[in-house]
Amino acid sequence: MFGKDESPEIRLKKKFWKELQSDMTVMLGLTGVDDDRTRPMTAQVDVPEGADKEDGGPIYFFASRDEGIGADLGESAKAIATFASKGHDFFASIHGTLRDATAQRDVIERLWNPIVDSWYKEGKDDPVLMLIKFDATEAQLWEADKMGTLKAAALKWAFDIDPGDKLKQEHQAEVSL
Repeated sequence: MFGKDESPEIRLKKKFWKELQSDMTVMLGLTGVDDDRTRPMTAQVDVPEGADKEDGGPIYFFASRDEGIGADLGESAKAIATFASKGHDFFASIHGTLRDATAQRDVIERLWNPIVDSWYKEGKDDPVLMLIKFDATEAQLWEADKMGTLKAAALKWAFDIDPGDKLKQEHQAEVSL
């Protein structure tokens, strides 16, 4: 899964995809619009058939055309999403663009599930249903290493050694998506 000889960027990118597919909730928002607040949204990663889940794939959201991001989107817009894993030990800030992908009926069919269905009275044919594709371009990733923090504190206290830069290099990265 996560090779010990991988660079922190590769390791953290793989962990990002794994965590996002596990937890799925991000705070998503548009940038450069009047209402630039983020909202909790369920991210669905559409991993291509035969691909490895840790390599990720396009990120989609089901939304409503008449409120929130769906109402403000237009054809496409710059966006930011923030993510925190359930264990609060992995974090991401993701940048890219959002676009209306409702015409991709095959994706709707593939990602549709009983939870999504419960939000739309007319199911997949509901006129307010909007499928949004997040074309993510880059992300800043952080991994909380609780033991590493304790070790760093002990080294600083006992030997006046500051391992902060080494820990930073191992547990945070900027990656292209």
